[in-house]
Amino acid sequence: MGKGVTLWFTGLSGAGKSTISGIVAKKLQEIGRNVEVLDGDEVRLNLSAGLSFSKADRDTNVRRIGYVCRLLSRNGVIAISAAISPYRNTREELRANIVDFLEIFVDCPLDVCIERDVKGLYAKALKGEIPAFTGVSDPYEAPTNPDLTILTNTESKDESANRVVQLLYERGYL
Repeated sequence: MGKGVTLWFTGLSGAGKSTISGIVAKKLQEIGRNVEVLDGDEVRLNLSAGLSFSKADRDTNVRRIGYVCRLLSRNGVIAISAAISPYRNTREELRANIVDFLEIFVDCPLDVCIERDVKGLYAKALKGEIPAFTGVSDPYEAPTNPDLTILTNTESKDESANRVVQLLYERGYL
């Protein structure tokens, strides 16, 4: 079955977390690994319904995702989180509590994220219609020492995904 690990994708809305994590999941499934993707939007709907976007509720949401990832990865699954998870301290707390944890910083300039904004969220946030929007009116704290940084504005989706898979080989998970 292989060793489990949590791949924690973090970055701004529109940076490419869901896209890259989906490609990585498919590549891993093709080589026979059990993979589960916990996408931020889906988790909000199914696991964290009722939470607001206050700092406390964002931290609760991230901790819930981390808890599920920890359960999955300790049972041999490659658990992939694709959630903004804007606060560094909360991500560091997860790193301390999940034995096999790799933080993937999906780095993309804010202006590129705004251009990619298929949901129209940045436009609403910039007009003040969405309060406390990460990267606009609420902070995003970039990782200081991620296991991998992928630059989705300068490399292709496949290049980014291949770099994540390569990291798994380098760290002994594949």
